[in-house]
Amino acid sequence: MLFSSIIFLFYFLPIVLAAYFITPKKYMTARNIILLAASLLFYSWGEPVYVFLMIYSAFFNYFMALEIAKDKRHGGTGRNSMLFTLVVNLFILCFFKYFGFLMDTINSILGTDFHYTALALPIGISFYTFQALSYIFDVYRDRVKPQYSLLKFSLYLSLFPQLIAGPIVKYRDVAEQLEERTESLEKFGTGSIRFIYGLGKKVLLANNLGALHTAIIALPDSQVSVVTYWIGIIAYTLQIYFDFSGYSDMAIGLGRMFGFEFMENFNYPYISKTITEFWRRWHISLSTWFREYLYIPLGGNRVPVHRHILNLMIVWSLTGLWHGASWNFVMWGTYYGVLLILEKYIYGQYLEKAPSWAQHIYAMLIVMIGWVFFSSTDLSTAISYIGVLFGVGAFPFANMTTLYLLRTNLVLLVLSGVLSTPEPRKQFQFFNKNQPVFGIVIIFVIFILSVAYLIYSSYNPFLYFRF
Repeated sequence: MLFSSIIFLFYFLPIVLAAYFITPKKYMTARNIILLAASLLFYSWGEPVYVFLMIYSAFFNYFMALEIAKDKRHGGTGRNSMLFTLVVNLFILCFFKYFGFLMDTINSILGTDFHYTALALPIGISFYTFQALSYIFDVYRDRVKPQYSLLKFSLYLSLFPQLIAGPIVKYRDVAEQLEERTESLEKFGTGSIRFIYGLGKKVLLANNLGALHTAIIALPDSQVSVVTYWIGIIAYTLQIYFDFSGYSDMAIGLGRMFGFEFMENFNYPYISKTITEFWRRWHISLSTWFREYLYIPLGGNRVPVHRHILNLMIVWSLTGLWHGASWNFVMWGTYYGVLLILEKYIYGQYLEKAPSWAQHIYAMLIVMIGWVFFSSTDLSTAISYIGVLFGVGAFPFANMTTLYLLRTNLVLLVLSGVLSTPEPRKQFQFFNKNQPVFGIVIIFVIFILSVAYLIYSSYNPFLYFRF
């Protein structure tokens, strides 16, 4: 089930909200049961079989955390239990997400023909596995006490607002909220506004940008040009931002409606002037997870230069692999690892002296080329696309298709570019504070237009479902 679906907006969410708030606040356990039941129904709507995998993950990690804590209370370190839990979690993740990739790689390298049955990827498995691991690591490090309520831990792992696409929530950030949280009319209102704002980003912008990108990559070679492919990757660059950040906005808004506060996941990454800054602003919860649970344990930057370079390459190769089981994702992660190393040790000091506009162009060119690897079905397709961007091949600079695409999509591209900066939101917040009616009207219009789009359009993908 998608947040941006009629079923969710007009059936699932109203029923869950009614059941939740009809239940007296003093019965927090009952409210948690309602949220857990709703979360399992939400997940099983599209994954009726794999919901049992998520339930198993909740049971397994709950009991293993208790085992780690018990071992530490009896004078042990809990290390063996922690390592066992880590291996089991990663085995499940790798089996469902990377088994086919591994078999294809073996067949390609060895020239063999091992047959296997491709498994459907459990939605959100990367997100809830990383949440479970953060809890296990924090219990092992004595950063949090183990949760003795299976209900509360299961709710933490399966809470539907952030279940399938994050943000990746660390247990210690919501532990108190699972026990007691504050719901109010103000929080419900700001949460609703945040949800509708994200819905508009996803439905009105991302979906239309995605349709443009899909149309361009489907063009026959006779209609391809250099500028057309640049339009395509610009569209995808904007699409993936509004798609994922819109979904994160909806998740944060939904959480706030129920009294939860989740961390921000995006901070206008396309205003960045370096790749280092970009990754401080993009998918913040994932970057934070890798930094805290992999990069720092490896030694971070408090090691010799050669070891620091190795640490960065390990982290970014795995970041790429986390996003998808194919070599183009590994290349995407490695690409950023190399660039971050270059910024740190080679040209970063010179980049700082460049004009602000030049830094911004540099960052956006790097990011857009990176999105080619990310959006492509395989590595060879990505390399071919990048070649066209830089004039490789017998493709014209522009053609009639280019002019048609610009004429029909220029307003969408310019509007999306402007809305990817913080200024429009600042203006909205200013007018909403001084003219509340204006803010209500804008939000109402966004909601109506989004619903109308969902009713009359069948194109409603979510890019991060495959991760």
